[in-house]
Amino acid sequence: MHKLSDFELSKLKGGEAITIATVMAILAIALVTVITYRLFASKSGNATFPGGFKFTWD
Repeated sequence: MHKLSDFELSKLKGGEAITIATVMAILAIALVTVITYRLFASKSGNATFPGGFKFTWD
């Protein structure tokens, strides 16, 4: 491993980890939104969540 020169240091760009985390967060929010919409937009159905919470609608 060697020390980077001033030119090499000026070419470095950071922020890739923040960008990936942002994209993953947006995808997770979109997935939850779609699941919630499909769950509650249906005419009848049920949902059971951990802890014994059960929801049914007709």
